[in-house]
Amino acid sequence: MIKTRFVQWLETRWYEDSVIFWLIPLGFIYQRIIQIRQLLYQHNFLRTEVLPVPVIVVGNITVGGTGKTPLIIWMAQYLQQRGFNPGVISRGYGGKAKTWPQVVTAHNDCKMVGDEPIVIARQVSCPIVVGPSRVEDAQLLITDFQCDIILSDDGLQHYRLGREIEIAVIDGERGLGNGACLPAGPLREPRCRLDQVDAVIVNGLASHDTHNMQMVGGDAINLLTGEKKPLKEFSGIHFHLVAGIGHPQRFFNTLAEYGVQGEQHVFPDHHYFQLEDINFSDQKPVLMTEKDAVKCNAFAHESMWYMPIVAKPSTSFVSLFQQLISKKNHNS
Repeated sequence: MIKTRFVQWLETRWYEDSVIFWLIPLGFIYQRIIQIRQLLYQHNFLRTEVLPVPVIVVGNITVGGTGKTPLIIWMAQYLQQRGFNPGVISRGYGGKAKTWPQVVTAHNDCKMVGDEPIVIARQVSCPIVVGPSRVEDAQLLITDFQCDIILSDDGLQHYRLGREIEIAVIDGERGLGNGACLPAGPLREPRCRLDQVDAVIVNGLASHDTHNMQMVGGDAINLLTGEKKPLKEFSGIHFHLVAGIGHPQRFFNTLAEYGVQGEQHVFPDHHYFQLEDINFSDQKPVLMTEKDAVKCNAFAHESMWYMPIVAKPSTSFVSLFQQLISKKNHNS
């Protein structure tokens, strides 16, 4: 609990553009290590595995949620509609399976494979594999499922995996925070890393040299019965709003746009929920994210709902993405 509170305090400071002066030297050291590691891969001192099919990495350079997973879902559906056989790889954060890689279905236990891969599996029909080695994960998709294009959910810094296309996602509300590298700031890599990717897409408003996407809330879905209701029907009802994601306030803001209000309950990202976490004494209904819902199925009841999120990229990004996959697929 103390560790969680310290991390939350750090993130608050980072994204308030505050500079934690005593951490600046550590930030410089971390930045140098990252740059040296990248150079080792660029000059083949460390090996990059090149796969026989195109690989698209969707990642970020900041700590915390930016909207990568909804974008991966959109990409997988987009590629399927155009005749590709895509597969998705993910680290499966927090998964405790005894053997890797693991093929993920919508019915997997998130404690074994992580929460985000199950969210993807619930919305797309393509094969999904998780494991600590993204190269092995991708190779399994190619050999066992004949995938002709690979989508990597996160992994921008996983240089062992060769890639044809890199797409960086930025949170439009929080941006790059104070612009410093860990632990002085939220950056996993220096800001200049964005100059090396094929596209930068902002979750929210975009500047002249980036593209943007919007997160659109779908109908609320009951965890127990599967019943769907438009969010507008919940206007005026007071909920317990639950979010254990990288940027909970974005979820709460989206609900507010639909007139849904309630008491906000923030949990750490990837939190594994227990019944006591959301067993509120006043019996008010609970509304949570889909990422949280996959961890609550075992104790779901009729007053528990979740809201799926759908990514809607701008037309400029859709056009660029089409150009990128056409070019890379032709070259391969």
